[in-house]
Amino acid sequence: MTMGDLLRRCGLREIGLAVALISSLVLIVLPNNADRAQNQVQTGPLGPAEAWPDVPIGELPGNLPDGPAFAPAYFLDPSTAIGTAPSPDGTAVRLVRLAGGGAPRELRRLSYSGSPQFGGFTTNGAELAWAESVSGDDNVTRTEMWAMALPDGTPRRITADTGDVVFFNSEFDMLIADGALYWAEVAPTTEPATLIRSVPLAGGAVTTGTEDGAWAMAAYPWLVSAESGQAALPRLRDWRNHRELTVPATGTELLTCGSAWCRVLVVSAGGPARTDLMRPDGSDRRRMAGGAAMAAVTDVAVLDRFEVLTEAGPDTTPASSQILYVYDLAKQQTIRVADGVGMIQTRNGVLWWSTGADTALVWHTLSLRAVS
Repeated sequence: MTMGDLLRRCGLREIGLAVALISSLVLIVLPNNADRAQNQVQTGPLGPAEAWPDVPIGELPGNLPDGPAFAPAYFLDPSTAIGTAPSPDGTAVRLVRLAGGGAPRELRRLSYSGSPQFGGFTTNGAELAWAESVSGDDNVTRTEMWAMALPDGTPRRITADTGDVVFFNSEFDMLIADGALYWAEVAPTTEPATLIRSVPLAGGAVTTGTEDGAWAMAAYPWLVSAESGQAALPRLRDWRNHRELTVPATGTELLTCGSAWCRVLVVSAGGPARTDLMRPDGSDRRRMAGGAAMAAVTDVAVLDRFEVLTEAGPDTTPASSQILYVYDLAKQQTIRVADGVGMIQTRNGVLWWSTGADTALVWHTLSLRAVS
């Protein structure tokens, strides 16, 4: 099965699982003790207080005042989250804006009967946009694009003409550029093809362009290839300026690329040997990690600078407990950010993670943009 076949069978709700399965093929690794001894730049990870003394770690409650758990999906800043929470009666999912210690603001409410999903959050600073996916009585999933003016505008539907939307749990699944919202659609064709769709934020007709092959959105105007299989070398395509680049790799390397950097998992007979970072043209290659952990988020080199990594906690901790690291490409340092971590994500230059569970759940935030 090709990537295109897989994506055609996945709706907005299911694509996250599909991507999680695919991403498991490209694990990356953090230096263990032996590997760190070979690291010429740094012999051990710093803590955040040592590495970033001027960047505070914030906190948000894991539960809303009316009881249900809050799941952040996007941060407008380190203290302002957009996320979801069930209604207290358990009949609907709410899209909520939670700012610091203030009262949550409900933006949208969708009945659980339609298996609702919110995704693709993106902002240009003045507007926040997202996708809403609901399954109808005919079991067909339909997606709409919504937006609101920041900070406190009224949510409005932009379009329901979205096609077979494909998301990869990436920062770039949807983009705002030149006053328009962009996303990718799997083309309903026999040969793999991707439709790049856009609509003005103010509303209007949807414009569609076709790119042969399976592609995922990257930093505007770049696409990254989404073919499966080791034989498929990653490609980057600037769909605005009609440029394309094939990323060099050998048979023992598995690559995951963004527009500026690629993760290179070097595989040996015994499994993962190490992970490098390099530019898509193969230049500026550097070793990042040894053999103990993996990438925590889909995107490569957040803000073109930070790799977010995890490794399993000690055997005495729960299986879901992880150690969170950030590798700083600019300083070639590994920062041990937190222990006992559950969920991890990054969007809009904010890294967040959870600790605890149930009523003890807490979300922690760190602004990567604030790191000097």
